[in-house]
Amino acid sequence: MYAPGDLRVEEVKDPEIEEDEVLVKVMAVGVCGSDIPRANKYGAHVSPIILGHEFGGIIVKAGKAVKRFQEGDHVTAPPLIPCMECHWCRKGLYSLCDHYDYYGSRRDGAMAQYIAVKESNLLKVKKSVKFEDVATADPCANALHAMYKAGFQKGDTVCINGAGAIGLFAVQYAKIKGAGQIVVIDIWDEKLKMAKEAGADFIINSKKEDPVEKIHALTQGVGLDIVIDFSGSPAAQKQCIWYAAKQGRIIFLGISHQGLNWSEKEVDYIMRGELTITGSWNSFTKPFPGKDWTESIELFEKYGMTSRNIISHRLKLEEVPDIFVKIAEGNYLFSKIMIYPNGIGMEG
Repeated sequence: MYAPGDLRVEEVKDPEIEEDEVLVKVMAVGVCGSDIPRANKYGAHVSPIILGHEFGGIIVKAGKAVKRFQEGDHVTAPPLIPCMECHWCRKGLYSLCDHYDYYGSRRDGAMAQYIAVKESNLLKVKKSVKFEDVATADPCANALHAMYKAGFQKGDTVCINGAGAIGLFAVQYAKIKGAGQIVVIDIWDEKLKMAKEAGADFIINSKKEDPVEKIHALTQGVGLDIVIDFSGSPAAQKQCIWYAAKQGRIIFLGISHQGLNWSEKEVDYIMRGELTITGSWNSFTKPFPGKDWTESIELFEKYGMTSRNIISHRLKLEEVPDIFVKIAEGNYLFSKIMIYPNGIGMEG
């Protein structure tokens, strides 16, 4: 990416690795929701830059100082490189690091055939897990981070507002862990179908019916214990207040880059209903990268978590610029877009 809207497929030299790094052959890399405004509108911290931070691959070369990994290992990598020195890093809250580095936005990422990765950022994954699942450990970890922030427990009723990739992983997690009731809201019937396949008990198209009325009918007027907004839409964020039961926990994960104004009535319910409203940002805790990531990998390895029904597009590298153009034009339906830089595994 040379500038927003200027993405080019080029031949570059293979990355050179430091002693504490490995060279990973990228088998699958996903397009994150944050990649879209980065590529189409805002740009990155460095230019030109290779995008991509959700990936899985095979180690093909290891630096001299690398001890825990070897050639042939299947790996993914949490993309954040924390400074380990600031106030937040010393507390183990790496998502809040003041001086972090990041694959795909501050240094070259994984939309390439090879990427150099620090050993401290590697996680080994069993070879039985498909690479496209390995590549979605990042959005899965973000979903788990939100569920942890909400204090999810078995039997809780859950509303997932926005059936994008992270929201769909939250649906799967809630189902696997025994949620009492899972309600998913979106404006696309196609995404709601994905949510149903992922384990949603009820789906609501908010363009076709009033989600507040529907949720209150489903819960006999009580509301839901946990409401997580993955959409980033201010209108949807405002409505989340009315999906929640008294003492409900509301989590804002979706990024809007817009203001949010609550009415007197909404503020009154936040107070009188003793609602908890919390932000959820990224997925990194101690010991780095934290349980968001390690449990995500375990879910793929042992509990049937899958990206299979979440992936809407499977692309070669040369097809990537065109997909960003289509997204920029608007009204384009997609879920998780998966890229296969080495052309292997595109059968899904």
